[in-house]
Amino acid sequence: MNASSTRIVTVTPNPSLDRTIELAGELQRGAVQRATRSTAEPGGKGVNVSRVVVASGGDTVAVLPGDELDPVLLGLATRGIPTAALPIGAPLRSNVTVTEPTGTTTKLNEPGPSLAGRLDDLASLVADTAGATATGPAASWVVLAGSLPPGLPDDALAVLVRTVRKRHGDEVRIAVDSSGVPFTALLQSGERIDLVKPNAEELAEVVGGDPDEFERDVEAAAAAAQRLRDRNVGTVLLTLGSAGAVLVTEDGSYAAAAPRIVARSTVGAGDSALAGYLLAEVGGQPPEQRLAQAVATGAAAAALPGSDVPALDHTDPDGITVRTLTQPAAPKLA
Repeated sequence: MNASSTRIVTVTPNPSLDRTIELAGELQRGAVQRATRSTAEPGGKGVNVSRVVVASGGDTVAVLPGDELDPVLLGLATRGIPTAALPIGAPLRSNVTVTEPTGTTTKLNEPGPSLAGRLDDLASLVADTAGATATGPAASWVVLAGSLPPGLPDDALAVLVRTVRKRHGDEVRIAVDSSGVPFTALLQSGERIDLVKPNAEELAEVVGGDPDEFERDVEAAAAAAQRLRDRNVGTVLLTLGSAGAVLVTEDGSYAAAAPRIVARSTVGAGDSALAGYLLAEVGGQPPEQRLAQAVATGAAAAALPGSDVPALDHTDPDGITVRTLTQPAAPKLA
């Protein structure tokens, strides 16, 4: 796999400084508890994807709002993650995650600074970053990930997709990992999306169904994911936590069970799964191996403390069993 020969641009409209507090026992509401460990990392879904890409020797640029001396931007620079930042004159948010020894994770997320009136600026920055520069090739993927900050309209994701398409056409593929009203608005916009990565709850939000059933029944999950493909989506990577993941493409659908691990923190596991999938894709791997790499990378992230992310070298995709659910229909004979 030659991940360094292609660029993955990530877009995190609402990044954060993620502080993770590890407890020795269960979280007790209203009590005073001492932490066993505390870390602080630059975070946000797209940022986490870029962190995995860099850890794996790949080429990435993380697009995000923030001023040069903001702790999030400084943290990314310290970790060797290239950025393209939109100055906003306000501090980025801080999020707090509390993890228990069982792997149970509690998150407290701030809303973030307002980006009112800055959508066109952000869209232009994304489109500029996706193009070829003196320091790197044009992007093969642009990843739009995470929540929207205050001040951006509900159709902001659709505007970002439209701007990239207008500038780069089909030369750049677009992946989306979002939820709620902005994701629904994107699907309703009719804009073409090459890849989406929902979890079970996010899938149920937009197509209906029972998230628990999706985790129990991968055939039902694949059928629900197919309904997303009917909304101008090319591929669906559905992550199901400890139940593994499902991949639905025009070439068929596949399911992979997650390996048994001791989960330490689920923060960034889904983001790591998406990064693993994209790195396998740009490396020319077939769908089954892309899915195996996604599940292996997500599991490796869940086994790490806090918001740490793995490199592909620290994953075991060969240990993931992938089975085919459906295959493309054979062409009709003349």
